[in-house]
Formats: sequence, C-alpha cells, structure tokens
Amino acid sequence: MSMNTSKQSPSPAAGVLTNTTCQTENRLSVFFSIVFMTVGILSNSLAIAILMKAYQRFRQKSKASFLLFASGLVITDLFGHLINGAIAVFVYASNKDWIRFDQSNVLCSIFGICMVFFGLCPLFLGSVMAVERCIGVTKPIFHSTKMTSKHVKMMLAGVCLFAIFIAVLPILGLRAYEIQASRTWCFYRTEHIQDWEDRFYILLFSFLGLLALGISFLCNAITGITLLRVKFKNQQHRQGRSHHFEMIIQLLAIMCVSCVCWSPFLRVTPGENGQKREEGKSSSFGQSHPQAAAPTISPATGGR
Repeated sequence: MSMNTSKQSPSPAAGVLTNTTCQTENRLSVFFSIVFMTVGILSNSLAIAILMKAYQRFRQKSKASFLLFASGLVITDLFGHLINGAIAVFVYASNKDWIRFDQSNVLCSIFGICMVFFGLCPLFLGSVMAVERCIGVTKPIFHSTKMTSKHVKMMLAGVCLFAIFIAVLPILGLRAYEIQASRTWCFYRTEHIQDWEDRFYILLFSFLGLLALGISFLCNAITGITLLRVKFKNQQHRQGRSHHFEMIIQLLAIMCVSCVCWSPFLRVTPGENGQKREEGKSSSFGQSHPQAAAPTISPATGGR
C-alpha cells in the first residue's frame, strides 16, 4: 500500500490571522516608540529649563561647572531621543523593509552613527562630571581657579568631538554599519565577523564604555569617602557641604543607571565559531541609558 506524503496547504484563515497579528504587533511597536520618544523629549525639555534656571542662580559658584556638564548631558539625551526615536518610528512604520526605503544604505549608516554617538557621549559626560566633582571636593582651590566656564565648554566640545570621531570611524575605514538581526536598528557588524577590523570596532566601543563607567565609579568613590571624612571631622561645616552631597547623589544615580542599562550591552562574549560578537537586543535597549539617566539629575539640580 502506497503512502501519501503530500502536505496540506495552509488554510486562508490561518494566513489572514497571521497577517493581522503582524500588523497589530507593528502598530504596537510604532505606538510604544512614539510614546518613549515623546516622554524622553518632554522630560529632557523640562530638565533643560530647570538647569538653565539653576545655572543663572549659581553662575559664579562652584556648582556652575557641574550644571554646565549636566546641561550637556541632558541636551545630548534630548537629541538622542529625537533623532534615534524618529528613525526608529520610521523603520517600524515602513514594516522594517530596509531594501525598499534604504537601498543605498545611507539611512542605516546615519542610524548606526547616531547609535554609537548617543550611546557613548552620555557615558563620557557622566565620567567627566564625576571627575569634575572629585576635583572640586579633593582640590577645591585648584577647581575654583582653573575650572572656569570657558574650560568646561572646551571640555564639553572635546567630549562630543571624540564621540563623533568614534562614531564615524567605521565610515572612514570604509566599513558600513549593518542592519541587526531584529531589523529595527543599525550598528557595527556583530555577526559573521570577517577580520580584525570588524572585531576592533566592537572591542573599542565596549572598552570605551566600560572605561567611562570605571572612571565614574572610582571618582564617585573617592568623592564620597572624602565628603564622609569631612563630615565626621567638622560637623560645623556640614551645611556648607550639603550641595556636594546633593551632586554626588545625582552622580551615583546616573552611574547606577548606566551600569544597569549599559553593562550587558557593552559586554563582549565568544560567539559562534570562536568569533566575538556584541550582545544587544534592540534599539530601545541601546537608548535605555539616556532615557533614564538625564531625568535623574534634573529635579535636585535646581534646588537650593
């Protein structure tokens, strides 16, 4: 007796159900992308207003340099939400059909550059803020004489230019950013790595991010220990040091959020066939640090 090996064709109802489910998921993705982008823009806009008011109040005091760095962090985060969020919404709205709307790979390259820049720049600014507070607490005379607003603005520009250089480095090396497995964002080549250059960009990104977190941790630890020593030795000066405690608490909050959001993303583990690949899940995961870190500093910064 012969065996019937023919397979039944899928029913039309199953195809309609699958198509409806995909459309629903796509609409939800667009909706949540718009919500997160809007919340990020509104919260950062509020933070900028508070920081500008606080800077006018503390313009001639030691807190002014910290407020300038904080403003740079918030403004960077604002543009990160605006640019990356807009591109992500467009990708979802276009059903992630990169072949149709980005045949020349221009949008993917822009998206990749923005992901790297807005990923590293907040980490760099957070570490610079930690260094600035460490100097302000341990070397107050040097800080008051050398850390002028002009120097702070030069440091801000230097950090941004360095982050831009790291972001465009693959383009300068004639290596294009690539669409990731989820087809929702672009980044360095993380799969099917061909040579040392592909591996170099991933390792450089991870090294710089982890270095920034390490510097933040070290400087915040030194600052915190110094403040505690001063507090226990000179109780009468406790009120004068209150703004230092306020700022170190904000820095610790930024550092904790950075560690939680970025450490898994910066971790490099062995991939298939002995290759290295960077572990990241989605563009929203890559933007989670700026979303959480910048609003953390805004409420207390405009305080006393």
